[in-house]
Amino acid sequence: MSEQHFTLGQRFQRALLIFLSRLPAGLQRLLARPATNSAGDTMAPDVALLMKLGESGPDYSDLPPAEARATTERDLLLFASRIEPCALEEEIVVSDAVQLTRYSNGTPSRGLVLFFHGGGFVIGSRASYTAPARMFAHGTGADVVSVEYRLAPDAPFPAAQDDAIVAWRYVVAHAADWGVDPHRIVVAGESAGGNIAAVLSQHVRGEAVRPMAQVLIQPVTDLVEHRPSQDEFAGSPALSAKQVAWFVQNYLPEGTDTADPRVSPYRADSLAGLPPAIVNLAGFDPLHDDGTAYATALLEAGVPVEVTREAGLVHGYLSYTAVSPSCRKATERLVASVSAALDRTEHTATKAS
Repeated sequence: MSEQHFTLGQRFQRALLIFLSRLPAGLQRLLARPATNSAGDTMAPDVALLMKLGESGPDYSDLPPAEARATTERDLLLFASRIEPCALEEEIVVSDAVQLTRYSNGTPSRGLVLFFHGGGFVIGSRASYTAPARMFAHGTGADVVSVEYRLAPDAPFPAAQDDAIVAWRYVVAHAADWGVDPHRIVVAGESAGGNIAAVLSQHVRGEAVRPMAQVLIQPVTDLVEHRPSQDEFAGSPALSAKQVAWFVQNYLPEGTDTADPRVSPYRADSLAGLPPAIVNLAGFDPLHDDGTAYATALLEAGVPVEVTREAGLVHGYLSYTAVSPSCRKATERLVASVSAALDRTEHTATKAS
């Protein structure tokens, strides 16, 4: 759905949210008092106002998955910034199950970011994540390949993980044709996509071509242990405990072992030898502590880790870039951290040669 296909009501909703997000912070605080979390962080005023408005809205987890998908696709496109298209945007059909969009600005020598969208393995698409994909392409200079993987419950676990491997192998095989060194591929993903990127990094760990880095944005890392942030933010309009349970119910077939590392990458026997990681957290995210636990486990296994934390933000902030300046700036910071990682590895490779 493009902007020209929004109804008049949807255009008004978007315009109103953008207007409210640009009000002075003091006025936003009067309209919605920002929460403070147990770590002492205060929610960004524009995000607090957005969350207050979202509290009274319908809950997609009350809908059948197909209807939830349609509703959230519309909302994600409404809330996303309009980012200038890349010089090349190419649709690629790998199989009936896996489709890709490649975004390129003509500097593939910088590398490639293989990106997996969020949505709890049930909702979301590469179309609704066009804005962050373009932001990564523009901001890093690297090509970005955004992956459409199969969604539950029609294709439950391990379909998404299997599709990620197919996408990885395709990109590795075709990187040279695009002018990309296959050893300069970063795997990245948000939420469920962060889980996919982490699992993929583990799967190809012993192979000749491996990811040069993994970027785990508010990732799902462990469905075994219940950590404090899940209780603290159980009622979050951005991601509630009810919605998490709905995702898990739809994604995992009955009897699935949640300790399987393909479900919970934190539970792998060893994390040694994995690619350097950027683990991105938000201060008001129920998955905050899971991300922290995985980052800690990676560090203990000798994996270089950079933890970036957006103290005043909520889960899924990549999707609110039009209706929250705070979320837009945080996404830009994340893009800059990935670009800096590409710089570091470039310098390392130059010194090694």
